[in-house]
Amino acid sequence: MYELNETHETITSWVESANLPDCDFPIQNLPFGVFRRQGSDEAFRGGVAIGDQILDLAGLHATGLIAGRAGERLSACLGETLNPFMALGPEAWSELRLCLSRILRADTPDRARLAPCLVPQNDAEYRVPARIGDYTDFYTSIHHATNVGRLFRPDNPLMPNYQWVPIGYHGRSSSIVVSGQQIRRPQGQTRSPGMEVPVFGPSQRVDYELELGIFIGPGNPLGSSVNLAQAEDQVFGICLLNDWSARDIQAWEYQPLGPFLSKSFASSISPWILTAEALRPYRVPWSRPEDHPQPLPYLESAGNRTAGAFDINLEVLLQTRKMQASGDQAARLSLSNFRNAYWTVAQMVTHHTVNGCNLQPGDLLGSGTQSGPGEGEGGALLELTQGGKNPLALNNGETRKFLEDGDAITLRGWCEKPGHPRIGFGEAVGELLPALD
Repeated sequence: MYELNETHETITSWVESANLPDCDFPIQNLPFGVFRRQGSDEAFRGGVAIGDQILDLAGLHATGLIAGRAGERLSACLGETLNPFMALGPEAWSELRLCLSRILRADTPDRARLAPCLVPQNDAEYRVPARIGDYTDFYTSIHHATNVGRLFRPDNPLMPNYQWVPIGYHGRSSSIVVSGQQIRRPQGQTRSPGMEVPVFGPSQRVDYELELGIFIGPGNPLGSSVNLAQAEDQVFGICLLNDWSARDIQAWEYQPLGPFLSKSFASSISPWILTAEALRPYRVPWSRPEDHPQPLPYLESAGNRTAGAFDINLEVLLQTRKMQASGDQAARLSLSNFRNAYWTVAQMVTHHTVNGCNLQPGDLLGSGTQSGPGEGEGGALLELTQGGKNPLALNNGETRKFLEDGDAITLRGWCEKPGHPRIGFGEAVGELLPALD
């Protein structure tokens, strides 16, 4: 399942920008997205990132260079969403990715015919790459769960089920937006300690959450389940996800049924989905501390132990309005890694379906906020500021407890390993706007 193939080898591309050492999108990556030329009335269609360019899959299809069964796979990427391609499954994904790798290599004889199929990424606009029928947000970082729980239950931060169950809640798919879209400060009910009656108004504690999004492939029929050995076959790929949160609204509304308006106002994702196959070189063992409860049998396997985790570096940057006006670079707020997750992607998929729930092509799973064990590895301001008690000091003299209007949050992710090129996720960017009057 995790074997490497020729697409992972040390090869270069005729797209020169793809060969630069700090490039997110070398030929070994080839993530999928949906785009069109900025400001045009063109139809959105599938594309693959290569260097600082996009390979227009509709343009590629028109050349006739990819025919036969691979051409049929390509035709599933020509519409406004990637759902038809996601539905085809791992064999089809791998087959098309191999063809794309071969035509983009430096030694291809078809460069002249392919060059017109490139669109600069700076000239493109993007949309959410799939029709997301359902969105489920998990809670897979024990470090985040512990840090947040400690704010409310200092002596017993983890709920009793956390180490047994991959906790999740069903979110709002209609408010998932692509990177670059601005986010309006939400309004709702809040009640501070000591208040007898709640008040209505703009949230004063808007936060980000550093997450990864997992796009589902073929799915499973209603009433069936996906066992752990087959769970990876359901994973099309992974993107960045910022699950914007209104902490004051959340504190008032979350009992007894969990998040509602505090989460549903917006979630931002990166335009590009890195395929599970592209991420194979960066798989790492997954383990559970020996003194913790071990997973129940349906969530346990040798394969999951051997390579169930992903070594993905995750970074959060903040640029305030003052920084932007002064031309200052964004400030790093945190750096963590997905390998620290308490539950794996496969365990999320298996647990989601164990009751017979049907996943469908294009469904999105959120990893939950990804925090690490060390200082500066918190995946949200709620953690980094201890619930607003300890404001962050920024390099330009500003401080932040929570986000202010005009603040822009950028999520970045990348993988690196000796003997393999660095591959990246691009960015998920969002700017917070004032609440509506």
